[in-house]
Amino acid sequence: MPDSGYLALFLVGLLGGAHCVGMCGGIVSALSLGGPGRWRLHLAYNGGRIVSYAAAGAVAGVLGAVSLGLQGQLPVRLALYLLANLMLVALGFYLLGVTRVLAFAERAGQHLWRRLQPLTRRFLPARTVAQAFPLGLLWGWLPCGLVYSALATALAAGSAGRGALLMLAFGLGTLPNLLLAGILLARLNAFVRRPVVRIVSGLLILGFGLYGLFALARQALGGAL
Repeated sequence: MPDSGYLALFLVGLLGGAHCVGMCGGIVSALSLGGPGRWRLHLAYNGGRIVSYAAAGAVAGVLGAVSLGLQGQLPVRLALYLLANLMLVALGFYLLGVTRVLAFAERAGQHLWRRLQPLTRRFLPARTVAQAFPLGLLWGWLPCGLVYSALATALAAGSAGRGALLMLAFGLGTLPNLLLAGILLARLNAFVRRPVVRIVSGLLILGFGLYGLFALARQALGGAL
């Protein structure tokens, strides 16, 4: 995965913020009621969530690296690279407003979430950092098309470290929206919902994906393009 993937996933997390707040807004709003120490709760919750993203990215990176170790690795490498860039294209369409393009990814994670969701009740209501952090760890596995699509790009990272860094970039992109939820939420949502912002960001992510697909086609045709 080229270095541009880090920027692409950061922008996906940042500009897909309305979706993130919709998925986690209830818990974030509850943490805002924590009084003077609520910032510690927010940081702990989001820290746990981003740690889960990075861990999932590391696993995806390892799986991708193992696949590349198989016999005839060039076709596998091309397949992973193709998948990564197709998911960037899907994310670009999502930011342009075609939200159903990621629905299949959210359905795929429902089975795991049914097993994890009961565990979240042990930490609710989260009134301490010791409750908020593990709550974030668990909530990081909530079925989310944005997260799962970002994970697909981590498959092509080639290592656990790069996969984790890709998902860390994505998680840091989601941080401003959730950290400011309930304080500057209305202004922030108004910004990310502006048509020009969504169009520009969607086209930018599409550009990353299409550039990767063009590079793949050029490689497959032996530089004929």
